Amino acid sequence: MQALRTAAPLLQLSVQFASGTHRSALPRHKLQRWVRAALRCGPANARLRKAKPAPIEPAQITLRFVDAAEGRELNRAYRGKDYATNVLTFDYQPWPPAADIVLCDAVIAGEAAEQGKDLAAHYAHMVVHGVLHAMGWDHELEADAERMEATERALLLTLGIADPYA
Repeated sequence: MQALRTAAPLLQLSVQFASGTHRSALPRHKLQRWVRAALRCGPANARLRKAKPAPIEPAQITLRFVDAAEGRELNRAYRGKDYATNVLTFDYQPWPPAADIVLCDAVIAGEAAEQGKDLAAHYAHMVVHGVLHAMGWDHELEADAERMEATERALLLTLGIADPYA
């Protein structure tokens, strides 16, 4: 995949642990590595990727780790769904991306256990997934979902993480 070989744009990363449940499993250097891997794909819009392959301005990403109560509250307030979800992305501009990405500890840990996945690997997948959403990637239509999943698989493989959809 050619998009995976491009240099990642500059990154301004903020990390917030409203829930510190898995803080020790999520060191900053790992989070940066996961975010930068996803940024290498660029925005979902191919014309925008060609027009601005390496912005001078940094990507501005905030990763916020929350408990189930805050995750549920945010999902209800912004998506009208009354349950906590694994990741919510609040994207403000696709390129260079500016976004708040909210990750719910309880949901991610539950999914990892239920699916027999390593917790850090599942967090990596959810961070990559959230950053792709921040750049306009989507999975509402089947073709878009297949494209996004293939991109996630390729990105995670570069990080030494097995196919999360297997």
